[in-house]
Amino acid sequence: MEHFQNDDLEYIVDDYYDFDEFEYDDLFAEPEPRRDTADFDSFDSDFEDDFESKKPKTDTSAVEARNGKDIQGIPWERLNFTRDKYRETRLRQYKNYESLSGSREGMEKECLQVEKGNAFYDFQFNTRLVKSTIVHFQLFAAFNLSSFANGLNLNYLHIAVSQFAKDALVCNLPMLTVIPIILAYAMASVSINCKALRLMMLMYGSVLWFGVIFEQLARFAAHVVLRCLFHVQLRNLLWATSKHDVYLMQNYSVMHWSSLLRKGKEVLNVAKPIVPNLKRQSQQLSRVQISTMTVKENLMVAGGFQGELICKYINQPGVAFSTKVTTDDNAITNAVDVYLNPSGAMRVMAANNDAQIRVFDAETFSTLNRFSFDWSVNNTSVSPDGKLLAVLGDGTDCLIVDAQSGKVTGILEGHLDYSFASAWHPDGNILATGNQDTTCRLWDVRKPSQSLAVLKGRMGAIRALKFTSDGRFLAMAEPADFVHVFDTKSGYVKCQEIDFFGEVAGISFSPDTEALFVGVADRTYGSLLEFNRRRHNQYLYSIL
Repeated sequence: MEHFQNDDLEYIVDDYYDFDEFEYDDLFAEPEPRRDTADFDSFDSDFEDDFESKKPKTDTSAVEARNGKDIQGIPWERLNFTRDKYRETRLRQYKNYESLSGSREGMEKECLQVEKGNAFYDFQFNTRLVKSTIVHFQLFAAFNLSSFANGLNLNYLHIAVSQFAKDALVCNLPMLTVIPIILAYAMASVSINCKALRLMMLMYGSVLWFGVIFEQLARFAAHVVLRCLFHVQLRNLLWATSKHDVYLMQNYSVMHWSSLLRKGKEVLNVAKPIVPNLKRQSQQLSRVQISTMTVKENLMVAGGFQGELICKYINQPGVAFSTKVTTDDNAITNAVDVYLNPSGAMRVMAANNDAQIRVFDAETFSTLNRFSFDWSVNNTSVSPDGKLLAVLGDGTDCLIVDAQSGKVTGILEGHLDYSFASAWHPDGNILATGNQDTTCRLWDVRKPSQSLAVLKGRMGAIRALKFTSDGRFLAMAEPADFVHVFDTKSGYVKCQEIDFFGEVAGISFSPDTEALFVGVADRTYGSLLEFNRRRHNQYLYSIL
């Protein structure tokens, strides 16, 4: 829902400009190598050309960072504005979509006064050999407004056209209007910003004259905007299974990154046809747009924008199971989880925009349960003992649900907008919830009448939350630029603020708590940031 561009961390090496007010279009523009548009298959393997063309010099080590290099490799010394100036402008211009049900002033009075400047995790490494991506920005984008004048991007043209046709069909848009607005739709679907939407409406107005057309057009525009804005909110596309193993989305590919070997490997390509090993109850899929993923218990589960569910054991070849869990038009798989129920059996859970949660057996992948709610379910998380389920969605309340029966056992009230993130403390009593109102609330589920504490973001909504396995730290990610790490032993009043530039694709602690990984989605500076937990003998590591 944010009107924020993630494609602006590009720089011009030979040509600089003066900026009175920084605009987010091509601020650091750097020419990208032209792809061969004649062979669309080259687009399917997102990692092949990257691995061959990228060089290690694009990476940043802890030693280089201590010697003054920007952790993302942004050459501030070659620009005519400073990092601080750009940060100041970024904070001022950032627009966070919100529709609060109560007073912001009252909410902010509840927020803890936090002591920033702490360092719990030290920067270790940043690589651009693998690039975290938020897939929807590319798949729903046929054109870039700034590049449109230079010619069409044929690679994405048919994607935009087909998606436009689906949206027009849903809204019963007359065929008379299809031809004059298809270019406006393609341009608007790249940049979810006011300029594009104004341009789209201007083009509509110049062609369409009748009131009935405007009514249908408004319905179509609202459908497109709401669909695209919703996708911006999904930020669980990165998981660490050890301090050396990370799985992340890179366009159509699920990648494995070894921080020990500094090498990446494609684990799954979802652009190509997916033929599951388990034929019964499965469906073949292709060109899946991944919206969310998780990797736990050696099982990778991914959800798609059209209601897809893909399950793959990472130590086995092929895909174990794939299907579309629903044929509903509003079918986005918003969240997936892998967990153990109280008896120790492994389960897969999928939450969809059709207001349903589905539970599958992780061995046979048969459907075991289906729970229905009054609003679209944006996020779910299961308590450590497998007994309780936190359900958050297009409502201000968080529901505590019995994971076996689906019965609501508690309601957590306090947020002022829709929620998109949650995480359980390992003790099973404390639940953290993240909301569009830019806050994270902490709850004791044994006393649900009031939140224990309220943590405030710096710039935008709270999109991802993760506790370390020992419960010592809570990581809280905003949509872009900031990840906050709170010390739970201090009562959450001590905080480390990790400051960078780019959209957050996901965050993950390693199971042993020794590493924190942050996926940064950006066309030029998209990367994987690695931080290591600071210990009392940290001075020994600084020598190495």
